[in-house]
Amino acid sequence: MIDPFTTVTLSLSGLAGLGMIVAGGLAGWRGWLQLKRSELDRSGDLPAPTAGARIEIADLRERIRKLEAIAAGVDI
Repeated sequence: MIDPFTTVTLSLSGLAGLGMIVAGGLAGWRGWLQLKRSELDRSGDLPAPTAGARIEIADLRERIRKLEAIAAGVDI
C-alpha cells in the first residue's frame, strides 16, 4: 500500500512539472505574438502599389504564362 506522503509528493511534483511546461508555453506564445506584431509593423511601412505598377505586374504575369505555354508545347 502506498503511504499518503508518497502520493502527495508525486502529486506536487507532477503539478510543478505541469506548471513549468505551461510557463514555457506561455513564454513561447508571447514571443510568437511579438514576432507577428513586428512583422505587421514592418509591412505597414511599405507604400501601396500604384495602378501603373499593378498593370505592369499583370502584364509580366501574362508574358510568363505565355512563355510557359510555349515551353510546354501548347498552342495559344
